[in-house]
Amino acid sequence: MAVAAGVALVGAALAEAAAHTVDPRAALTAERPMFFVVSALLALATTLPVPALWGQPVAAGLTVTAAGVLSLTAFQTLTVAGALATLVAGHRLGRAGPREVAVASALPYPLLALVGQAAGETRMLTLVLASLAPAAALAGVARRARGEARESAAASRVATEGLLEHAARGERARIARELHDVVAHHISMVAVQAETARLATPGMPPAGAERLAAIGDTARAALTEMRRLLGVLREDAGADAGVRVPQPGLGLGEVNELLDEARDASGAGTRLIVRGRPVRLDPGVELAAYRIIQEALTNARRHAPGAAVDVELVYPGEAVRVRVRDNGPGPSLPARADGVAGHGLAGMRERATAVGGRLATGPAPGGGFLVEATLPGTGEGFLAEAPLPGTGESA
Repeated sequence: MAVAAGVALVGAALAEAAAHTVDPRAALTAERPMFFVVSALLALATTLPVPALWGQPVAAGLTVTAAGVLSLTAFQTLTVAGALATLVAGHRLGRAGPREVAVASALPYPLLALVGQAAGETRMLTLVLASLAPAAALAGVARRARGEARESAAASRVATEGLLEHAARGERARIARELHDVVAHHISMVAVQAETARLATPGMPPAGAERLAAIGDTARAALTEMRRLLGVLREDAGADAGVRVPQPGLGLGEVNELLDEARDASGAGTRLIVRGRPVRLDPGVELAAYRIIQEALTNARRHAPGAAVDVELVYPGEAVRVRVRDNGPGPSLPARADGVAGHGLAGMRERATAVGGRLATGPAPGGGFLVEATLPGTGEGFLAEAPLPGTGESA
């Protein structure tokens, strides 16, 4: 399209230059050959660069402008095709070139209209260019600005949609984590209590034992289905689980009730050990510590039934260290029969990382399994990357 327009303008300019040459008013007969050569060269200089405006707008536009100004000042002539090419060049410079260059390329024509010596048709073209050349350049600048505004609005919409999607993923991850922390904890207690009641009640009728076994099987099936749903939510949420929103009312002050529930559910010894002077912690840190203890107790009941568990809270200054240790078989546990991987350890790590702390799990010295988390007192991360003492894995 650009090439076709350029060819048309070149042809029209050469035809107009030839028409000016045969006009007896154009020049003396002896000077007509030289006049035709000069007119043809000026016609080519003002129109031939037009196709290049779409590849090199600055160089081609300035060439057209310089040729037009030279034609008007030195030879007092300009073709109509050359004037059209000048307007196209100014508009293209405004759209694709520097704005200052586009405006500057149009300024000579108003000056030539004021001080120029051309007459007749050339004077008319000079006045037209003085009016339309700045308008064409400014129109190109305005169209470019509108395009940039549209692109900016589209980028803003994409960024907003991305933020909304990120927020939605974070919310799904939060729901998944709370499902596992709360629902899995209580369903696990139902399964353990049903099994304990069936085995610990002497003389129970077979029908009652079957019903308790059915309750345990139903609870375990519910846990399996919930873990499948949890896995879908976690995969959809991605690795970055979004903002963790604290839940009021859950903190280290409720740990005793949590331990009472664990004793009632498993019948094993569970004790709380507090070392150091307790300090007031950020609510998010308290919630993270509570959930880590809750999940560690659930894992102990699931993988080390009947094992005694020690929950230790250590306050080394403005921080808290949570240690949950059982005296069970340790981390060498059989694979799950249903093939569904649990998310307990991953959830605990997410909670510790969310408040700026870190968590380590592994075999405890002397046997059993140990979960240890060190959390800052204000929810602002300050911990080094060195492994936690007494553990084999850190995160």
